[in-house]
Amino acid sequence: MRKIDLETITENIREMILEAACVLEENVWEKIREAIKKEESPLGRNVLEKINENAELAKIKNMPLCQDTGMAIVFLEIGSEVIFQGDLEEAVNEGVRRAYAQGYLRKSVVRHPLERTNTGDNTPAVLHTKIVPGDKIKISLATKGAGSENVSFVKILSPGEGEDGIKKTVLEAVLSAGGKPCPPLVIGVGIGGTLEKAALLAKEALLRDIEDEAEHPLDRKLEKELLEAINKTGIGPMGFGGIVSALAVKVNSYPCHIASLPVAVNFQCHAARHRSRVI
Repeated sequence: MRKIDLETITENIREMILEAACVLEENVWEKIREAIKKEESPLGRNVLEKINENAELAKIKNMPLCQDTGMAIVFLEIGSEVIFQGDLEEAVNEGVRRAYAQGYLRKSVVRHPLERTNTGDNTPAVLHTKIVPGDKIKISLATKGAGSENVSFVKILSPGEGEDGIKKTVLEAVLSAGGKPCPPLVIGVGIGGTLEKAALLAKEALLRDIEDEAEHPLDRKLEKELLEAINKTGIGPMGFGGIVSALAVKVNSYPCHIASLPVAVNFQCHAARHRSRVI
């Protein structure tokens, strides 16, 4: 067994949030630079150039990529041979608390959905845990802004609607969202499981490497076809029109009941603030 001090988790989360807030992941950044060359609309290309310039300035000046510095979503894959003592959730929240204070990041979390009183430190985080083999802990996190989260949704389809129904659902979501989620987007699609599992699959899909492809051939096919269809909508960068509305589509699937076909769509804006680390 391997003992891990919860302070180690706290400090890693603090570091990851501060880095993600100000430095765009290089492979996402490269997709944006590719999009500048690809975009046919002069206005759309100009918008992409401004996005690229913003990312450069954020990195140089160590300032947030966006004023909405998000709500912390944390996934922990905990090795079954790992032991720790204390309150794991509080250790995660302390990491969030330190990062948002140290980085002067905007605190956007309210204590109750109806009372709307700000917690003052951007806690609590949304925490998901999974037990896996081994003696390590993998931390994956996203600081998710409301602009892209607010247009995300889950729908339960009839199994008979199949692949065409899934495509129709995703495209309807994209068209309804328009420029609200700040395209060009990364779109996570969760298929299967149950209502809550589909939503979790879509969220997890957004944490995948932007260059990877789904393992299952049907999911890979959907990723390619959906990306092509979304980029034909004409929404374009920040909704100003063009051929680059999405940088990638990621599809995650899971077994489901014979009588249902859950589909979730989770939007991620171009400021994809994600980090993963193994300790």
